Amino acid sequence: MDNEELKIKMIKSLEERVGPDIQKKFLNARVAICGLGGLGSNVAISLARAGVGYLHIIDFDEVDISNLNRQQYFPEQLGMKKTEALSDTLRRIAPYTTVKAECVKINDENAAILLKDVDIICEAFDDAVNKAMLVEQVLVHFPEKYIVSGSGMAGFGSANLIKTTRRLGKLYVCGDNESDVNDDIGLISSRVMACAAHEANMILRLILGETEC
Repeated sequence: MDNEELKIKMIKSLEERVGPDIQKKFLNARVAICGLGGLGSNVAISLARAGVGYLHIIDFDEVDISNLNRQQYFPEQLGMKKTEALSDTLRRIAPYTTVKAECVKINDENAAILLKDVDIICEAFDDAVNKAMLVEQVLVHFPEKYIVSGSGMAGFGSANLIKTTRRLGKLYVCGDNESDVNDDIGLISSRVMACAAHEANMILRLILGETEC
């Protein structure tokens, strides 16, 4: 089976599970994922498996051994740029998804340029200052676009404390809004993935026009 035939079969299989109308919306969606760590790598894979047709993934970092406890990378990818490693994984999972990868650090000077080609933006940074910067840039330059952000997924607290809330119109925040890795409580895959699942699920809902949490 060649790659084109495989893509057709995979899309058909997705349509059978959610219906052709929903699947068409997913395939036509354009999403940026800013930061490809524990949140972003998991969000990207969830969206690709759901059938999202265009993912713009952005990060400047390399895969480190400390990432492997919670991020979607493999030991053989150590030392690779995260954009390169995740692009390869996404193409293997979802050949129907167009992946645009940019190895660059997002800042207040380039954010508007990098994010102009998408409809929905996923914020998945580790640092609170960078999170605030990106949210501000989106709210200022793209008030018409949705942004889904993560805040609070560290430690061993109950996953039931992680939730999605709507803020400031088109801003959504996923997490417990309290736990912080800087409090020396660590990060584990299950809780990080729970928060990433909230982000991915909210993005899929927004693609379908569902704006309530």
